[in-house]
Amino acid sequence: MWLLLAFCSAALLGFYDVFKKKSLAGNAVLPVLGLNTLFSTLIFLPFILVSALCPEWLADSLFYVPSVGWEVHRFILLKSLIVLSSWVFGYFGMKHLPLTLVGPINATRPVMVLLGAMLIFGERLNLWQWAGVSMAVISFFLLSRSGRKEGIDFRHNRWILCVVAAALLGTVSGLYDKYLMGQFNHMVVQAWYNVYQLFLMGGIILLLWWPKRKTSTPFHWSWCIVFISLFLCAADFVYFYALGMEDSMISIVSMVRRSSVVVSFLFGAMVFREKNLRSKAVDLVLVIVSMLFLYMGNQMK
Repeated sequence: MWLLLAFCSAALLGFYDVFKKKSLAGNAVLPVLGLNTLFSTLIFLPFILVSALCPEWLADSLFYVPSVGWEVHRFILLKSLIVLSSWVFGYFGMKHLPLTLVGPINATRPVMVLLGAMLIFGERLNLWQWAGVSMAVISFFLLSRSGRKEGIDFRHNRWILCVVAAALLGTVSGLYDKYLMGQFNHMVVQAWYNVYQLFLMGGIILLLWWPKRKTSTPFHWSWCIVFISLFLCAADFVYFYALGMEDSMISIVSMVRRSSVVVSFLFGAMVFREKNLRSKAVDLVLVIVSMLFLYMGNQMK
């Protein structure tokens, strides 16, 4: 069950990347990210209020948010800091790089999660799963070749470095998620980490963007910003629910979530008309095959 939820989360994440890319085209990054945190908070705020004021309405549902103290909120605040840092790097990288390049780079993130899961949680993979991981690693090196054809040097391009930094922080977040889901209610974590992110992002906008808004890239409204929040919240809800299941493996869930690259790649090719698609398609095929191997490996357990 948790594996099917991971695939569902992956599809939702793919559309999240598409709307994020569309929203950032010629737009100021920090206000877009700030509005994303605002709308995400507005989605979960009613559940927090109803759970506190009329708990019997949601008590037996998946949307109930139990009341917790600072001993829990401090862990959620740390989660918000990690995720927001990853988002800032990721949004800047997404704005300046082709979606068909960013998506496959993010698809290699679970390899780092795998290493952490083996070291921290003692997770072990079978032969099929190792084959899937190996293909994901190979796809990353092939991506660097595709990037060079578009004049993008993986070692010296600052936007590539931003995407890599986002991936590293995303890895830390993924491992931390496994710990949080083993300790706390998934709705408590998801609802409150969005609230904390809103306040953190508000401070960043007031300090970094607002004073320089007239001399930097101007902000313009796009309805795609709303869809960023909708698809992200849905993807995270399914993801946290999957991680909360007793036999779930963060190494596999994280890997499957990166199959979102299929959706983003197709939109990058058909909607954004990006270049060098044939070479990137080979990388994409490797990612898809790696996901199939992971699924087969999980079925054999």
